[in-house]
Amino acid sequence: MKRVGLIGLGDMGIGMAKNLLKNGFELTGFDLREERLRELAQLGGKPSASSREVAETSDVVFIMVLNGQQVKEVVLGENGLCQHLKPGSTIIVTATIHPSEVKELVQPLSEAGINLMDTPVSGGKSGADNGTLTMMVAAKEEIFKDNKTILEAVGDKIFHVSEEIGIGQTVKAALQAYIGTTFAAIFESLVLGVKAGVKAETLFEVFGSSGVSSPLFKNCANLIMERKFKGTGSHIGTMYKDLGISMNMAKENGVAMFTASAAYELFRSGISLFPDEDNWSIVKLLEQIAGTEVSYEPLEA
Repeated sequence: MKRVGLIGLGDMGIGMAKNLLKNGFELTGFDLREERLRELAQLGGKPSASSREVAETSDVVFIMVLNGQQVKEVVLGENGLCQHLKPGSTIIVTATIHPSEVKELVQPLSEAGINLMDTPVSGGKSGADNGTLTMMVAAKEEIFKDNKTILEAVGDKIFHVSEEIGIGQTVKAALQAYIGTTFAAIFESLVLGVKAGVKAETLFEVFGSSGVSSPLFKNCANLIMERKFKGTGSHIGTMYKDLGISMNMAKENGVAMFTASAAYELFRSGISLFPDEDNWSIVKLLEQIAGTEVSYEPLEA
């Protein structure tokens, strides 16, 4: 069985670590936060002090950090994976970054004899915790097949979207445009209905039974009505970053993004007001403008 490394033990990474260990993989992990390293040790994984240590004890390494600059530092930096992984090893980039950023890794890794899998994921913290992530894999067919068992430890919907590195991130950027605009529509429609006199519970029941019902809607609307805006595993900064990638890709390809650009501006306003909260906090901005609140009505005494 291959030895696995994981760099980035945030909400997503620690959930992936749990499932890799559950499936019997020997796991070494690294994060800048000591508390996350302690959590990994409690799960049965081996904490390390650097990316270099992960490289020296792993055959396959997942990278689940926040942005492209961090990915490049992990791979190409002084203590990076490119210098310290043995030839024939594989790097799986599950972080969401710009397609051009993952493409920058191709040549140096190829020269070092290291395989690369461009594999962003969707499903959020619950998907990471439950091992049910959707994975968009761009990699050579033989590399994909050789590592599929490892992917199956953390995901249950695994799509081999291309052999061309960058296509995985391209699919994810298009998906995030869809998700971001969906969030904006949910926020606005709930505020509209409540302001016009409809109970939030009624809107939830009707919307949730209609053609637009989805786990995304039900989770989002329920958290809004429960007024849970922190610690739900979907930080507003992550979605804002992802929508920025989508908008940059649209500009590069000459694609008009009317609704996605509006969603991006809404998230920009939201992150200014609620920088430490989760995606659903944006509804509070719309509530302030409308003078209403989307919440469960208290039970009568």
